[in-house]
Amino acid sequence: MSRGWHILRENDVVTLCRQLPANMDVSASVVLPAAGPLRLAHQIRQDMWRAVQNVRGFSPVVRIEPVEGGLKVTAGGRVLGPVAPGLRDRIAAVLEDPAKRNRWLRNGARRGAK
Repeated sequence: MSRGWHILRENDVVTLCRQLPANMDVSASVVLPAAGPLRLAHQIRQDMWRAVQNVRGFSPVVRIEPVEGGLKVTAGGRVLGPVAPGLRDRIAAVLEDPAKRNRWLRNGARRGAK
């Protein structure tokens, strides 16, 4: 699952990125219930990529950190060149999609999810 991806762990924070350093030129955040952070990061990255793959020079980054009541997810990425208009809104729409969130949480809650 992590082939070609950097998985950074700092205390309880997990960051999944394609390139180092893990810069976020554009991002959106949401708080989700607790789930397996790495599994969650991979699924969010996949859905975010599907939504913004036509943005030239975009490299996804997903950061998951524990907060009271769950996990704070910050999704976005590095953009070579100017940030496309509406890119942040497209990323936020992925994070706010109820069907995607339910799937992420179902899969992230699987036994052994890390």
